[in-house]
Amino acid sequence: MKLPLGIQTFSTVREDDYHYVDKTARIHKLATSATVVFLSRPRRFGKSLLCSTLRSLFEGRRELFKGLAIDSLPWEWKKYPVIHIALNQGDYSNDGTDALSARLHEALLIAARNIGVPLRNEVLSERFSALISDAHLQFGEKVAVIIDEYDKPLLDTIDNKPFHNAIRSALKGFYGVLKSSDEHIKFAFLTGVTKFSKVSIFSDLNNLTDISLDPRYADLCGITQEELETNFKEEIDGIAGGDGDTYLAKLKSFYNGYRFSEKLLTVYNPFGLLHHFDKGGKFIPYWFASGTPTFLIKLIEQQKIDAGNLEKMELSADAFDDYRGDTLRAIPVLYQSGYLTIADYDPESMLYTLDYPNDEVRIGFAKALSAAYSGVEFERQGALVNKMHKMLAAGETDNFVEALKPFYNGIPFDILSRVENCYQLIFYVIVRMLGIYSRVEVHTAVGSVDAVIESGEYVYVIEFKLNDTAEAALAQIDSKDYALSYDGNGKKIVKLGIEFDKEKRNIGRWVIG
Repeated sequence: MKLPLGIQTFSTVREDDYHYVDKTARIHKLATSATVVFLSRPRRFGKSLLCSTLRSLFEGRRELFKGLAIDSLPWEWKKYPVIHIALNQGDYSNDGTDALSARLHEALLIAARNIGVPLRNEVLSERFSALISDAHLQFGEKVAVIIDEYDKPLLDTIDNKPFHNAIRSALKGFYGVLKSSDEHIKFAFLTGVTKFSKVSIFSDLNNLTDISLDPRYADLCGITQEELETNFKEEIDGIAGGDGDTYLAKLKSFYNGYRFSEKLLTVYNPFGLLHHFDKGGKFIPYWFASGTPTFLIKLIEQQKIDAGNLEKMELSADAFDDYRGDTLRAIPVLYQSGYLTIADYDPESMLYTLDYPNDEVRIGFAKALSAAYSGVEFERQGALVNKMHKMLAAGETDNFVEALKPFYNGIPFDILSRVENCYQLIFYVIVRMLGIYSRVEVHTAVGSVDAVIESGEYVYVIEFKLNDTAEAALAQIDSKDYALSYDGNGKKIVKLGIEFDKEKRNIGRWVIG
């Protein structure tokens, strides 16, 4: 079967014999358990295909669901009037509410034509309300309302407060229709990346069911390991050859790892996985390269968040709702955008611990952080990191340290003043970019060592000092037996103490033990 690259229409997927991972059992539960539903998922996670599937379901197009799980489940297969609105079109950043108004009027016009109901009124919220009630009256069936990318106008204008506030006010009135029209609505579904809930967007929707962290829908978007091995066996066999286990392990490490609830279940991002198969198995950061975290890195700087320890952040369930007044909180948005995911959940404290989902995001975000804080542009990083790989594998410790220096060249003074641990941060992101087995701030019984890197026959135990000497760093490794836990594994242990020179804003001296 064909890979559905860029295909977001369920009827096209089914009629043209594209791969379809059957999510209809979950969709059936969703469509029968609540009236107004909200789902937050990162970009390119299949939200638009999910919206299209729901539309086909409520339009009663049973022929598209033949052979799928829902075909054997209790469903009336009635044809309901459907209003499907997608806000992924429009230049909201430049045209603000004008673009929003034009897009909503167009979407309502298309929906009205599709269901054969004339539009009334000129005010958007009144036109929306009239369309819902008129469709119910004309069809004799309640209406299904599906809104895809509900938050794109808000995200596009987050740096432009006048536009953003005007759009927020307009959307509040528009989405509020879902509450005032509840007697005419069979089912309503809103999806997007973020949940702008704390101020006003959803303040009128007290009948809203948020399933973003609901374990029952943890795999509603994304592809599980079981679904991968069942649905893409031909692709896996064609790429892996006779070493399927090794290939699957690498595939999982690079593209899997997204977790959306307390349930111990992770999924692959469909966009990256499908492009990986389409390119014959090349491990390229397809998803990461399709967007940019520049705005999020600015938020990290502005809010003075320790960017070297993002994967250790903790959040309570209500903290995932990111909007507070006029401020986006960086950590919830990093989670909702897909750059961080749930790594652990403590039922006693009800706290979620976050981490990077996989190697694609870990390495990609490290490169983005390095480009923001260091003296090496994003485009140059790949060649330098490849050289460092080879040096570490060959035991060329001096060359490795020399290769670190370009990352520190020309660190702006304003960065140093804003990011107190800038030297450590750059080192941490370099370690993560290496992609090989590496850890930072490794805790031991007597303290924590700054970094441990394993490559080839070598284990590097690294400590650095900002206001002390390289000898002091090496002495700390010895006095606290940081390397002891790595004895006996058959590899050569290299102890490395590094001191930073504040005046040169670079590595000063280093000693090897």
